[in-house]
Amino acid sequence: MRIRVRTSPAARRLRALLAATALLVAGGTVALSAPASAAGQHRALDSSRFRGVNWADPRDNYAEDPVVPSGLSTSDGYATVKAKATAILTGFRHELGADTVRLPVNPYSVGTGWWNSYTGAVDAATGLGFKVVLGYWEGPAHKDGRIDDTAAWRSMWNTVTAKYGGNASVYFEPMNEPFGYTASAWADTAASWLSDHPGVPRSRVFVSGSGYNDDVTSVCADPRLSGTYLSLHHYGFWGTHTYGEWVKDFRNRVGGCAARTVLDEFGAPMTTGLDYGDAAGTDNFVRYLRADTDTVRSLGMGSVYWPGLRTGDTYSMEALHGSGTALSLTTNNASGADRLRHGWALTP
Repeated sequence: MRIRVRTSPAARRLRALLAATALLVAGGTVALSAPASAAGQHRALDSSRFRGVNWADPRDNYAEDPVVPSGLSTSDGYATVKAKATAILTGFRHELGADTVRLPVNPYSVGTGWWNSYTGAVDAATGLGFKVVLGYWEGPAHKDGRIDDTAAWRSMWNTVTAKYGGNASVYFEPMNEPFGYTASAWADTAASWLSDHPGVPRSRVFVSGSGYNDDVTSVCADPRLSGTYLSLHHYGFWGTHTYGEWVKDFRNRVGGCAARTVLDEFGAPMTTGLDYGDAAGTDNFVRYLRADTDTVRSLGMGSVYWPGLRTGDTYSMEALHGSGTALSLTTNNASGADRLRHGWALTP
């Protein structure tokens, strides 16, 4: 129950600080206080809030030029992008029950003419009540798991946060799959990003796990990164396991950090006819996807499927139809979609 009392602004800030300190002493999980400029946007961490899909460039988001999610074109103006995005996002919601979309950014996109158009997709999403996760992908010429050009990366994020830092529905993921860094070097880089953007509430930042986003325990333990969400990736092609072994593998990568962790990439073939509803299925991908969705649900985590839409990708949950701005989606595998909704606790 919330009780309103008349107090001075200074007293209210002191009371909030004391309450947060008490929670920390008691062992609770809270997000660190954001600067006054971000007042009203700070919230406690709850990873289950994210029920999403990735909307990806057909090139897997690795590009030395602008990233262009499937269905869009660099010739599209802002209004066209927004109309196309509205149709596609409405499809994600209708077909899957999604309320979150993860979109790529890179320095070749942000601050350019395409950026002026591309923001139509972000604006369409937030206008529909979606949460948006903007994540940086490196280019394929390097593809070494490291930031390609640190100065360009910083300039990109300055532009992105200047545009959307005040929008509480937009979240920022400094880098996708930082496998070129040691765990400690990646934590240093993420901590530097936070220092460079003090006006962004930590509760709107996704810090990638180490390696291929495949383990969040090291970033979870780093006090410099407290109050942020953590992003985990987990894929069935990483091994062949029983259902129980997949559950164990997933839990080991999360450790005790489930409340802060969003599984923002996981996926399996959706165009090959696999039955993900078969609890006794012996196919490795069936066991994997059932294990991941069961574990996400049992741990109360959020998840963002890879990909909700990416043309040419057998993992794509949705297929794109239509032309111009008259676009629609259909689901490639009903049993896969059912497992996704199960993980989100939308179905039994």
